[in-house]
Amino acid sequence: MTGAATGIGALLTERLAASEEVKQVVAVDERRGECEAAQWHILDVRDPAIADKLRGVDVVVHLALDLDLGSDAAARTAYNVRGTQTVLTASAAAGVRRVVLCTSAMVYGAFEDNELPLSEDAELKATAEGTGVGDLLEIERLARRAPRAHPGLNVTVVRPAMLVGGTDTALTRYFESPRLLVVAGSRPAWQFCHAEDLVSALEYAVLEKVEGELAVGCDGWLEQEEVEELSGIRRMELPSAVALGAAARLHRIGLTPSPAGDLAYTMYPWVVSGSRLHDAGWRPRWTNEEVLAELLEEVAGRHTVAGRRLGRKDATAAGAAGATVALLGAAAVVRRARKARRR
Repeated sequence: MTGAATGIGALLTERLAASEEVKQVVAVDERRGECEAAQWHILDVRDPAIADKLRGVDVVVHLALDLDLGSDAAARTAYNVRGTQTVLTASAAAGVRRVVLCTSAMVYGAFEDNELPLSEDAELKATAEGTGVGDLLEIERLARRAPRAHPGLNVTVVRPAMLVGGTDTALTRYFESPRLLVVAGSRPAWQFCHAEDLVSALEYAVLEKVEGELAVGCDGWLEQEEVEELSGIRRMELPSAVALGAAARLHRIGLTPSPAGDLAYTMYPWVVSGSRLHDAGWRPRWTNEEVLAELLEEVAGRHTVAGRRLGRKDATAAGAAGATVALLGAAAVVRRARKARRR
Protein backbone atom coordinates (compact mmCIF):
# COMPACT_ATOMS: atom_id res chain seq x y z
CA MET A 1 0.00 0.00 0.00
CA THR A 2 1.51 3.32 -1.04
CA GLY A 3 0.18 6.55 0.41
CA ALA A 4 -0.81 4.47 3.44
CA ALA A 5 -0.48 7.11 6.14
CA THR A 6 -3.29 9.49 5.18
CA GLY A 7 -6.68 9.76 3.49
CA ILE A 8 -8.05 6.81 1.57
CA GLY A 9 -4.73 5.00 2.00
CA ALA A 10 -5.00 5.14 5.79
CA LEU A 11 -8.62 3.93 5.74
CA LEU A 12 -7.81 1.03 3.41
CA THR A 13 -4.69 0.08 5.38
CA GLU A 14 -6.75 -0.26 8.55
CA ARG A 15 -9.47 -2.22 6.74
CA LEU A 16 -7.10 -4.68 5.11
CA ALA A 17 -5.03 -5.11 8.26
CA ALA A 18 -8.22 -6.21 10.05
CA SER A 19 -9.28 -8.59 7.27
CA GLU A 20 -8.95 -12.33 7.78
CA GLU A 21 -8.32 -12.65 4.03
CA VAL A 22 -5.12 -10.61 4.19
CA LYS A 23 -1.99 -12.08 5.76
CA GLN A 24 0.11 -8.91 5.98
CA VAL A 25 -0.17 -5.27 4.94
CA VAL A 26 3.08 -3.62 3.82
CA ALA A 27 2.60 0.14 4.16
CA VAL A 28 4.76 2.65 2.26
CA ASP A 29 4.67 6.39 2.84
CA GLU A 30 6.97 9.31 3.60
CA ARG A 31 5.89 9.17 7.23
CA ARG A 32 4.58 6.46 9.50
CA GLY A 33 0.82 6.12 9.81
CA GLU A 34 -1.26 5.03 12.77
CA CYS A 35 -1.99 1.42 11.80
CA GLU A 36 0.14 -0.65 14.19
CA ALA A 37 -0.70 -3.92 12.45
CA ALA A 38 0.97 -2.86 9.19
CA GLN A 39 4.64 -3.29 8.35
CA TRP A 40 5.85 0.25 7.64
CA HIS A 41 8.53 1.47 5.22
CA ILE A 42 9.29 5.21 5.15
CA LEU A 43 10.06 5.88 1.51
CA ASP A 44 9.32 8.17 -1.43
CA VAL A 45 7.45 6.14 -4.05
CA ARG A 46 9.74 7.53 -6.74
CA ASP A 47 12.71 5.76 -5.14
CA PRO A 48 13.58 2.59 -7.12
CA ALA A 49 14.51 0.99 -3.79
CA ILE A 50 10.78 0.40 -3.34
CA ALA A 51 11.21 -2.80 -5.38
CA ASP A 52 13.06 -4.40 -2.45
CA LYS A 53 10.14 -3.61 -0.13
CA LEU A 54 7.64 -5.28 -2.49
CA ARG A 55 9.28 -8.70 -2.70
CA GLY A 56 6.83 -11.35 -1.56
CA VAL A 57 3.86 -9.01 -2.02
CA ASP A 58 0.91 -10.31 -4.06
CA VAL A 59 -1.02 -7.07 -4.64
CA VAL A 60 0.10 -3.43 -4.63
CA VAL A 61 -2.41 -0.60 -4.15
CA HIS A 62 -0.90 2.67 -5.31
CA LEU A 63 -2.57 5.65 -3.63
CA ALA A 64 0.42 7.99 -3.24
CA LEU A 65 -0.91 10.81 -5.41
CA ASP A 66 -0.76 14.56 -4.96
CA LEU A 67 -4.01 16.21 -6.04
CA ASP A 68 -3.78 19.14 -3.62
CA LEU A 69 -5.21 22.37 -5.03
CA GLY A 70 -2.31 24.30 -3.52
CA SER A 71 0.46 22.22 -5.08
CA ASP A 72 2.64 23.55 -7.86
CA ALA A 73 1.22 22.00 -11.02
CA ALA A 74 4.56 20.97 -12.54
CA ALA A 75 5.84 19.45 -9.29
CA ARG A 76 2.53 17.66 -8.77
CA THR A 77 2.65 16.10 -12.24
CA ALA A 78 6.27 15.06 -11.80
CA TYR A 79 5.41 13.34 -8.53
CA ASN A 80 2.25 11.63 -9.74
CA VAL A 81 3.55 10.34 -13.06
CA ARG A 82 7.05 9.39 -11.94
CA GLY A 83 5.66 7.75 -8.80
CA THR A 84 3.22 5.60 -10.79
CA GLN A 85 5.91 4.65 -13.29
CA THR A 86 8.25 3.60 -10.50
CA VAL A 87 5.59 1.58 -8.65
CA LEU A 88 4.57 -0.30 -11.81
CA THR A 89 8.17 -1.09 -12.77
CA ALA A 90 9.12 -2.04 -9.21
CA SER A 91 6.05 -4.26 -8.85
CA ALA A 92 6.93 -6.17 -12.00
CA ALA A 93 10.55 -6.56 -10.87
CA ALA A 94 9.42 -7.84 -7.46
CA GLY A 95 7.06 -10.43 -8.95
CA VAL A 96 3.84 -8.72 -7.83
CA ARG A 97 0.75 -10.22 -9.49
CA ARG A 98 -1.57 -7.23 -9.45
CA VAL A 99 -1.37 -3.47 -9.10
CA VAL A 100 -4.48 -1.46 -8.21
CA LEU A 101 -4.48 2.19 -9.28
CA CYS A 102 -7.04 4.84 -8.35
CA THR A 103 -7.83 7.71 -10.71
CA SER A 104 -11.27 9.34 -11.07
CA ALA A 105 -14.40 9.16 -13.18
CA MET A 106 -13.35 12.65 -14.30
CA VAL A 107 -11.19 10.93 -16.93
CA TYR A 108 -14.36 10.26 -18.95
CA GLY A 109 -14.83 14.00 -19.31
CA ALA A 110 -17.98 16.03 -18.72
CA PHE A 111 -19.93 16.59 -21.93
CA GLU A 112 -23.47 17.52 -22.86
CA ASP A 113 -23.92 14.36 -24.97
CA ASN A 114 -22.57 11.90 -22.37
CA GLU A 115 -24.79 8.91 -21.78
CA LEU A 116 -26.47 8.67 -18.40
CA PRO A 117 -24.87 6.66 -16.97
CA LEU A 118 -21.54 5.98 -18.68
CA SER A 119 -20.28 2.41 -18.90
CA GLU A 120 -16.75 1.52 -17.80
CA ASP A 121 -15.83 1.00 -21.44
CA ALA A 122 -16.83 4.54 -22.46
CA GLU A 123 -14.10 6.52 -24.17
CA LEU A 124 -11.86 8.62 -21.92
CA LYS A 125 -12.59 12.01 -23.51
CA ALA A 126 -11.37 14.33 -20.76
CA THR A 127 -8.78 16.98 -21.54
CA ALA A 128 -5.95 18.07 -19.26
CA GLU A 129 -7.64 21.38 -18.43
CA GLY A 130 -9.04 20.42 -15.02
CA THR A 131 -7.12 20.22 -11.75
CA GLY A 132 -4.99 17.08 -11.87
CA VAL A 133 -6.98 15.52 -14.71
CA GLY A 134 -3.95 15.50 -17.00
CA ASP A 135 -2.03 13.50 -14.40
CA LEU A 136 -4.89 11.01 -14.08
CA LEU A 137 -5.07 10.55 -17.85
CA GLU A 138 -1.34 9.84 -17.95
CA ILE A 139 -1.74 7.31 -15.12
CA GLU A 140 -4.50 5.65 -17.17
CA ARG A 141 -2.11 5.41 -20.13
CA LEU A 142 0.58 3.89 -17.93
CA ALA A 143 -1.95 1.36 -16.64
CA ARG A 144 -2.86 0.26 -20.16
CA ARG A 145 0.77 -0.04 -21.25
CA ALA A 146 2.03 -1.86 -18.14
CA PRO A 147 0.73 -5.38 -18.94
CA ARG A 148 2.35 -5.19 -22.38
CA ALA A 149 5.64 -3.95 -20.96
CA HIS A 150 5.51 -6.39 -18.04
CA PRO A 151 3.78 -9.66 -19.07
CA GLY A 152 2.12 -11.33 -16.11
CA LEU A 153 1.35 -8.07 -14.33
CA ASN A 154 -2.39 -7.42 -13.93
CA VAL A 155 -3.42 -3.78 -13.53
CA THR A 156 -6.81 -2.78 -12.14
CA VAL A 157 -7.97 0.85 -12.28
CA VAL A 158 -10.67 2.20 -9.96
CA ARG A 159 -12.44 5.42 -11.00
CA PRO A 160 -14.55 7.03 -8.26
CA ALA A 161 -17.24 9.63 -8.92
CA MET A 162 -16.99 12.94 -7.01
CA LEU A 163 -15.26 11.86 -3.82
CA VAL A 164 -16.56 13.04 -0.45
CA GLY A 165 -15.27 12.25 3.02
CA GLY A 166 -12.35 14.27 4.32
CA THR A 167 -11.52 15.57 0.84
CA ASP A 168 -10.81 19.07 -0.46
CA THR A 169 -11.24 19.46 -4.21
CA ALA A 170 -12.45 22.06 -6.67
CA LEU A 171 -15.77 20.20 -6.75
CA THR A 172 -16.27 20.01 -2.98
CA ARG A 173 -15.45 23.72 -2.78
CA TYR A 174 -18.34 24.36 -5.17
CA PHE A 175 -20.60 23.72 -2.17
CA GLU A 176 -18.75 26.20 0.05
CA SER A 177 -20.05 29.21 -1.91
CA PRO A 178 -23.07 31.25 -0.78
CA ARG A 179 -24.60 30.64 -4.24
CA LEU A 180 -24.28 27.66 -6.56
CA LEU A 181 -22.94 28.83 -9.90
CA VAL A 182 -25.07 27.46 -12.75
CA VAL A 183 -23.90 28.15 -16.28
CA ALA A 184 -26.80 29.01 -18.57
CA GLY A 185 -27.72 26.18 -20.92
CA SER A 186 -25.79 23.56 -18.96
CA ARG A 187 -27.15 20.21 -17.74
CA PRO A 188 -25.45 19.21 -14.49
CA ALA A 189 -25.93 15.73 -13.02
CA TRP A 190 -24.40 15.11 -9.61
CA GLN A 191 -23.10 11.71 -8.55
CA PHE A 192 -21.06 11.27 -5.41
CA CYS A 193 -18.78 8.59 -4.00
CA HIS A 194 -18.29 8.37 -0.26
CA ALA A 195 -14.76 7.57 0.91
CA GLU A 196 -16.06 4.48 2.73
CA ASP A 197 -17.54 3.12 -0.49
CA LEU A 198 -14.31 3.75 -2.37
CA VAL A 199 -12.39 1.85 0.31
CA SER A 200 -14.74 -1.12 0.06
CA ALA A 201 -14.48 -1.10 -3.75
CA LEU A 202 -10.68 -1.04 -3.52
CA GLU A 203 -10.87 -3.98 -1.13
CA TYR A 204 -12.85 -5.91 -3.76
CA ALA A 205 -10.04 -5.25 -6.23
CA VAL A 206 -7.33 -6.23 -3.74
CA LEU A 207 -9.07 -9.53 -2.96
CA GLU A 208 -9.40 -10.21 -6.70
CA LYS A 209 -13.18 -10.30 -6.63
CA VAL A 210 -13.22 -7.98 -9.65
CA GLU A 211 -10.66 -6.66 -12.12
CA GLY A 212 -10.18 -4.40 -15.10
CA GLU A 213 -11.40 -0.81 -15.30
CA LEU A 214 -13.92 -0.14 -12.55
CA ALA A 215 -16.16 2.84 -11.88
CA VAL A 216 -17.52 3.39 -8.38
CA GLY A 217 -20.12 5.75 -6.98
CA CYS A 218 -23.58 6.03 -5.49
CA ASP A 219 -26.43 4.55 -7.50
CA GLY A 220 -28.04 7.08 -9.83
CA TRP A 221 -27.58 10.85 -9.72
CA LEU A 222 -29.15 14.13 -8.62
CA GLU A 223 -30.34 16.88 -10.96
CA GLN A 224 -29.25 20.45 -10.20
CA GLU A 225 -32.73 21.35 -8.95
CA GLU A 226 -32.61 18.45 -6.49
CA VAL A 227 -29.20 19.54 -5.22
CA GLU A 228 -30.47 23.08 -4.66
CA GLU A 229 -33.56 21.84 -2.85
CA LEU A 230 -31.62 19.44 -0.62
CA SER A 231 -28.84 21.90 0.15
CA GLY A 232 -30.98 24.98 0.56
CA ILE A 233 -28.37 26.93 -1.44
CA ARG A 234 -29.78 29.12 -4.17
CA ARG A 235 -28.31 29.30 -7.64
CA MET A 236 -26.72 32.14 -9.53
CA GLU A 237 -27.09 31.59 -13.28
CA LEU A 238 -24.68 33.23 -15.69
CA PRO A 239 -23.83 33.08 -19.39
CA SER A 240 -21.23 30.52 -20.39
CA ALA A 241 -18.85 33.04 -21.94
CA VAL A 242 -18.81 35.16 -18.79
CA ALA A 243 -18.30 32.26 -16.37
CA LEU A 244 -15.64 30.41 -18.39
CA GLY A 245 -13.82 33.58 -19.44
CA ALA A 246 -13.66 34.89 -15.89
CA ALA A 247 -12.53 31.53 -14.52
CA ALA A 248 -9.69 31.41 -17.04
CA ARG A 249 -8.56 34.97 -16.31
CA LEU A 250 -8.64 34.60 -12.54
CA HIS A 251 -6.70 31.34 -12.66
CA ARG A 252 -4.16 32.80 -15.07
CA ILE A 253 -3.33 35.67 -12.70
CA GLY A 254 -3.20 33.33 -9.70
CA LEU A 255 -6.31 34.50 -7.85
CA THR A 256 -8.03 31.10 -7.93
CA PRO A 257 -6.61 27.56 -7.64
CA SER A 258 -8.94 26.00 -10.21
CA PRO A 259 -8.53 26.29 -13.99
CA ALA A 260 -11.56 26.95 -16.18
CA GLY A 261 -11.65 23.27 -17.14
CA ASP A 262 -12.98 22.39 -13.70
CA LEU A 263 -16.23 24.22 -14.49
CA ALA A 264 -17.17 21.60 -17.09
CA TYR A 265 -17.69 19.06 -14.28
CA THR A 266 -20.36 21.33 -12.79
CA MET A 267 -22.01 21.92 -16.17
CA TYR A 268 -22.43 18.52 -17.82
CA PRO A 269 -22.88 14.90 -16.69
CA TRP A 270 -20.10 12.40 -15.99
CA VAL A 271 -22.22 9.86 -14.12
CA VAL A 272 -20.95 6.26 -14.11
CA SER A 273 -22.85 2.98 -13.88
CA GLY A 274 -20.44 0.93 -11.76
CA SER A 275 -21.77 -2.19 -13.49
CA ARG A 276 -18.64 -4.32 -13.08
CA LEU A 277 -18.56 -3.89 -9.33
CA HIS A 278 -22.30 -4.49 -9.16
CA ASP A 279 -21.94 -7.69 -11.19
CA ALA A 280 -19.32 -8.86 -8.69
CA GLY A 281 -21.76 -8.35 -5.82
CA TRP A 282 -20.54 -4.97 -4.54
CA ARG A 283 -23.10 -2.34 -3.52
CA PRO A 284 -22.61 1.22 -2.23
CA ARG A 285 -23.66 1.80 1.36
CA TRP A 286 -24.31 5.49 0.76
CA THR A 287 -26.90 7.26 -1.38
CA ASN A 288 -26.28 10.51 -3.23
CA GLU A 289 -28.63 12.29 -0.84
CA GLU A 290 -26.73 11.00 2.19
CA VAL A 291 -23.33 11.92 0.78
CA LEU A 292 -24.51 15.42 -0.13
CA ALA A 293 -25.76 15.88 3.43
CA GLU A 294 -22.36 14.81 4.80
CA LEU A 295 -20.56 17.10 2.40
CA LEU A 296 -22.65 20.07 3.48
CA GLU A 297 -21.88 19.24 7.11
CA GLU A 298 -18.15 19.03 6.34
CA VAL A 299 -17.98 22.40 4.57
CA ALA A 300 -20.22 24.26 7.02
CA GLY A 301 -18.48 27.44 8.13
CA ARG A 302 -16.10 27.51 5.17
CA HIS A 303 -16.32 30.38 2.73
CA THR A 304 -15.17 30.01 -0.86
CA VAL A 305 -15.39 32.53 -3.67
CA ALA A 306 -14.47 31.29 -7.14
CA GLY A 307 -12.75 28.27 -5.64
CA ARG A 308 -10.59 30.43 -3.36
CA ARG A 309 -11.15 29.85 0.34
CA LEU A 310 -11.58 32.99 2.41
CA GLY A 311 -11.31 33.77 6.07
CA ARG A 312 -14.47 34.75 7.92
CA LYS A 313 -13.67 38.48 7.74
CA ASP A 314 -12.97 38.32 4.00
CA ALA A 315 -16.11 36.29 3.38
CA THR A 316 -18.24 38.82 5.23
CA ALA A 317 -16.74 41.62 3.17
CA ALA A 318 -17.27 39.73 -0.05
CA GLY A 319 -20.87 38.87 0.70
CA ALA A 320 -23.21 36.98 -1.58
CA ALA A 321 -22.50 39.37 -4.42
CA GLY A 322 -18.93 38.13 -4.59
CA ALA A 323 -19.85 34.49 -4.54
CA THR A 324 -18.92 33.48 -8.07
CA VAL A 325 -16.20 33.74 -10.59
CA ALA A 326 -18.63 35.12 -13.06
CA LEU A 327 -19.37 38.31 -11.19
CA LEU A 328 -15.72 39.23 -11.29
CA GLY A 329 -15.69 38.34 -14.97
CA ALA A 330 -18.74 40.49 -15.57
CA ALA A 331 -16.96 43.45 -13.98
CA ALA A 332 -14.08 42.94 -16.39
CA VAL A 333 -16.51 42.86 -19.32
CA VAL A 334 -18.08 46.14 -18.14
CA ARG A 335 -14.64 47.78 -17.82
CA ARG A 336 -13.70 46.75 -21.36
CA ALA A 337 -17.02 48.09 -22.69
CA ARG A 338 -16.45 51.44 -20.96
CA LYS A 339 -12.95 51.72 -22.41
CA ALA A 340 -14.29 50.97 -25.89
CA ARG A 341 -16.91 53.70 -25.56
CA ARG A 342 -14.27 56.25 -24.46
CA ARG A 343 -12.26 55.50 -27.60
